[in-house]
Amino acid sequence: MKTADKKPVVIGYVTGYSGLINTDDIAAEKLTHINYAFVNVKNNQAYLDNEIRDTENFKRLNTLKLKNPNLQLLISIGGWSWSENFSNAVLTDSLRKGFAKSAVDIIRKHNLDGVDIDWEYPSMQGEEGNVYRPEDKENFTLMFESIRKELDVLEKETGKKKLLTTATGGFSSFLTNTEMGKAQKYLDYINLMTYDYYSWKQAGHHTNLYSSKTYLSDNSADKAIIAYIKAGVPSSKIVMGIAFYERNLKLNSNAQKGLGDTILSSANNYGKGYTFLKDSLINKKGFIEYKDKDAKAPFLFNAQTKQYISYDNEWSVANKCKYVLKNKLGGVMFWEYSSDKKGYLLDQITKSFK
Repeated sequence: MKTADKKPVVIGYVTGYSGLINTDDIAAEKLTHINYAFVNVKNNQAYLDNEIRDTENFKRLNTLKLKNPNLQLLISIGGWSWSENFSNAVLTDSLRKGFAKSAVDIIRKHNLDGVDIDWEYPSMQGEEGNVYRPEDKENFTLMFESIRKELDVLEKETGKKKLLTTATGGFSSFLTNTEMGKAQKYLDYINLMTYDYYSWKQAGHHTNLYSSKTYLSDNSADKAIIAYIKAGVPSSKIVMGIAFYERNLKLNSNAQKGLGDTILSSANNYGKGYTFLKDSLINKKGFIEYKDKDAKAPFLFNAQTKQYISYDNEWSVANKCKYVLKNKLGGVMFWEYSSDKKGYLLDQITKSFK
């Protein structure tokens, strides 16, 4: 590897399911990769759910290479809502071959650079109704082997490197249900979804770098990364997840401090994204921003309305980027681009990796 390749990757997930992409909104020069979310799994094949829209989006994304010729474009297959058919699609050798071919045919046809698999989750329940079975553990690895073979064929045809990556759970049970040490051999990057770390009992952080002393929880990005390395994944392939969106909770009427207090309900749980938070809520309208210095994670608490919001801000992103550089990780990825329209967090990533 040339030393130039050692610069951390910055992978942005860009959604196509919300409609046509406006490429003017994307700062292509600040990204190394765009993962287009999502491609469905249907009849054991990778399947474009809205071929007209997706085809147009691929065309538009390809124009970003005029701004950044090194930009790599990948299709991301699956996601939370479209992972129910993975288990069936990769159950046998011939099914895996067919699935791999269908995935690679999409990038062949649309002149893209790789395939990202976001299976939530092999051998364990993701969304209700998902098919999962014990055999997923081995089939997960074998699926990557099949896709890699198809990508090698495409590399020979085009003379260009084709990538295979995956988005994985940033928690230990993901590792007990997969063979990441084996699977990594076929993968260029492993994008750790080090977010959505929250419980339904007490208000915690959803995307913390380290453990909090105020609120004890099993999960943090640091814990996940250490566990993946222990499972045999090289640190240079590990990509840390950053959340461009927040998690909103309504706390009990006796909540005093936010973090660690009892949850009453989730309130508009997914939120409007970081640009909205920064411009409209942080230290405004009764929302006070606090920093959990141990966890390197911010949160907002409104003492009047008892609303609690967990998110990433510039300070937490700077800490994550510093961790990536110090531990020689592959880089960072984020979900998802349109949640921070003004690019506050992406600008911080750029600054941190300069």
